[in-house]
Amino acid sequence: MAVERQVLLRFAAAGPAPDTVSDLSAVCRDGDVLWVAGDELPVLYRLTAARDGSSYADARSYRLGEFVGLPDGPDDEVDVEGLDRGADCLWLIGSHSRTRKRVDPGDDDAKVAKVLATVRTHPNRNVLVRVPLADDGGLPAPSAGSSAALLDGDLLAALASDEHLGPFLAIPGKDNGLDVEGLVAVDGGLLLGLRGPVLRGWAVVLEIDPRSDSAGKLRLGGPGPGYRKFFLDLDGLGVRDLCRDGDDVLVLAGPTMDLDGPVRLHRWTGAARVRDRTVAWPDDLERLADLPYGRGEDEGTDHAEGLTLLPDGRTVLVVYDSPSPARQTHSGGVLADVIGLPATAAISAPPFRPAARGLVLTPDRGVL
Repeated sequence: MAVERQVLLRFAAAGPAPDTVSDLSAVCRDGDVLWVAGDELPVLYRLTAARDGSSYADARSYRLGEFVGLPDGPDDEVDVEGLDRGADCLWLIGSHSRTRKRVDPGDDDAKVAKVLATVRTHPNRNVLVRVPLADDGGLPAPSAGSSAALLDGDLLAALASDEHLGPFLAIPGKDNGLDVEGLVAVDGGLLLGLRGPVLRGWAVVLEIDPRSDSAGKLRLGGPGPGYRKFFLDLDGLGVRDLCRDGDDVLVLAGPTMDLDGPVRLHRWTGAARVRDRTVAWPDDLERLADLPYGRGEDEGTDHAEGLTLLPDGRTVLVVYDSPSPARQTHSGGVLADVIGLPATAAISAPPFRPAARGLVLTPDRGVL
C-alpha cells in the first residue's frame, strides 16, 4: 500500500455550509492553502495548513453564486469534480453529467422500471468557472472581480457532433455517459479528464483553451470545435482527477461505473508541456501506486476523487467521496491520505513514441 500517513481536514468553521463536509471530489494545494470542493453544494472551501503539516483547518467557505451567475441559480449543485490554480485565478468545472434516478430498497417491480427510466439534466453541472484571486491577510481568497467568468454549456454543444463522445451525451455519467472528473492547468490551456465514457477500455482527456469574449463570458478558443482529444490506455479505467507535477501530469484512475475499485495512480510523462501525440499506450503511462478503496464492511465507500501535489514534491494528497466511518471525525473533519510517489528514472525516450502497431495517428481537428 502506498499510503504513508493521513492528514486531517477540519471543516467545522466553514460558515454557511454544514459543519461536517465529507463528500470531497476536488482538491488543489496553493502554498499554505488547500482549496477543496464537494459534489453536493455549490461551495468552495479554503483550509490553511497547520505548522506541522498534520492538518488543514481555519476553514472558510465561498458560494460560487457570489462570483458568477449560475444557470440554475446559486443554490443548486454544480457537482464540482475538477479544480486547479491558474496564474491569477482558480478554475473549477462541473461534471457535465446527467443522472438516473436511484431505486429505493422498498420499490416494487413496476416502480423500479419507472425509476430507472427517469433521467435528469442539471444545468449547473454544465459549467466551467474562473474565479480571480486576491490577497486576504497574506492568503489567497476568491474575488468577485471583473475577470470572474463562466462557460455555460458550450462544451456540451461542441461535443454534440463528436464522433467519439457525441453518442454518450444523453447517457447518465454513472452509466458510462459523459462525466468530467478532472481538471489541470497546463501550458496552453486546461486538460479535462473524463471518467466516462471509456471507449473499449480507453480513457479520454480533452484539452481546451477558454477565452473571454467582448462581454466577459468564457468561450471555447482555438480553431475547429474548440477542443482536442487524447486517448489513454488505463486498462479499462476512467480518469478521476489530474494533477501537474513539473512537466508531467499525474492521473488518478478509477472505475467509470458505480463501483468501488480498482483505483490507480499513473504518471503521464511530459503531458503538462508536450502534447504532440494524441495516444498514450500503457508504457507511456508509468503506474505509480494502487490506492485503497472500500472493501468488506466498507464496501461502497472511500472513492478517491481528488489529488494534489504536496510541498515535498514526492507525495500527493488524496481526498475521498463517500468516506468510510473511519475517515470521519467527531469534530467535523475528514481524513485524507498522503501517497508516496516512487522515484522516477531518467527518461531518454520522447514522451509519446512514434506511431506503432500499424496505427496511423493524425492530428485532431481544432488542435489548439
